[in-house]
Amino acid sequence: MAQIEIKLNKSLIGRLPNHVKTAHALGLRKINQVVVKPANEAVLGMVHTIYYLVTVKEVDKEGL
Repeated sequence: MAQIEIKLNKSLIGRLPNHVKTAHALGLRKINQVVVKPANEAVLGMVHTIYYLVTVKEVDKEGL
């Protein structure tokens, strides 16, 4: 299964409570924090919700 690397680029201060909870559910709490998650529908939907706060890259399997 493909994996994606999600990086939090902007602060969560002052954002909608639902967006803050979504970022926390992905494991993102600090600016420039990076997490690797599977590219399934649930995770992609969460990323879509907070698209303006994060950057996303696809990770190749050899890099893990």
